[in-house]
Amino acid sequence: MTRTIVESKTKTAVMGFDEPFCVIGERINPTGRKKLAAELEAGDFSTVESDAIAQVAAGATILDINAGVVYNSNPNPNETEPPLMTKVVELVQGLVDVPLCIDSSVPGALEAGLAAAEGRPLLNSVTGEEDRLEMVLPLVKKYNVPVVAISNDDTGISEDPDVRFAVAKKIVERAADFGIPAHDIVVDPLVMPIGAMGTAGLQVFTLVRRLREELGVNTTCGASNISFGLPNRHGINNAFLPMAMGAGMTSAIMNPIALPVKQAEIAAKKEAVAAAGLVLPEDMDDETFCQLFGLGSMKPRAGKEMEAIRAANFLTNNDPHGGNWIKFNKPPSADGEGSGRGGGRRRRRA
Repeated sequence: MTRTIVESKTKTAVMGFDEPFCVIGERINPTGRKKLAAELEAGDFSTVESDAIAQVAAGATILDINAGVVYNSNPNPNETEPPLMTKVVELVQGLVDVPLCIDSSVPGALEAGLAAAEGRPLLNSVTGEEDRLEMVLPLVKKYNVPVVAISNDDTGISEDPDVRFAVAKKIVERAADFGIPAHDIVVDPLVMPIGAMGTAGLQVFTLVRRLREELGVNTTCGASNISFGLPNRHGINNAFLPMAMGAGMTSAIMNPIALPVKQAEIAAKKEAVAAAGLVLPEDMDDETFCQLFGLGSMKPRAGKEMEAIRAANFLTNNDPHGGNWIKFNKPPSADGEGSGRGGGRRRRRA
């Protein structure tokens, strides 16, 4: 059976058809996060630290590290991104012990991340474009790491799943020319938004089966793409992930965290409760209020997608005797540990 090995200094994550689903935490990425981008340019890594710890507490088995900030002071990412990537990689692996995924479109940043990472990180990513193949595959061979292969090429992203399969096959064959085995290629077949393409889900499931059966490779995806632009995105994601797992998908790049309830949401709910004539105990704190009225929690915790993944692992016998499912559903202890839902205490790893 195909197994892709990703390692930190002390921990191993295994992708495989008979392994638990691998969750690659996506939040250490400034794309679309203006606040995080501004913090990184200013040398403030507090959000990176909290996101790293919270994602691992929520169940991420690998953390994606992307330092793609376009500085206002210097818009050339070839100069700014490599040293920032080194800094973020070193910081994160000093806080948590899970393996890393080095994610960049800048060649120098990819190599900087590979050089700084302990163990055997995953590289994200290579496409079927000729210049990208010639740039990334030698790095994969040099550092002996697995790589995410995205199924688009010089012609762009095709809506035809047969074309996307052909691009994946091309990348696997070109990697073999460099002496890179198929088990070190993790194919992203590209998830289209179901709101724009009604067959997007069916296409992915068919592609994943073909990639497994014909190429023998592990697979991943940007899971939230499937629900882009739609209401109740978590509901769609929660259905999509177990179905993709059932088709043979072995990992996903995703947010494992349910984000904390905002104070504005709490205030609005309190106004509605008061308007309904309900009188609450004076000593009720906001966290208890959130739990009582189904708002969620003020603390980062495992998201509903993680619940769906844990259940699917159990149902496919990738969680023998349900040990992880039971642990995930235990209430947190007084110190905040012991549950996938409750997070964990922050600590710096020696």
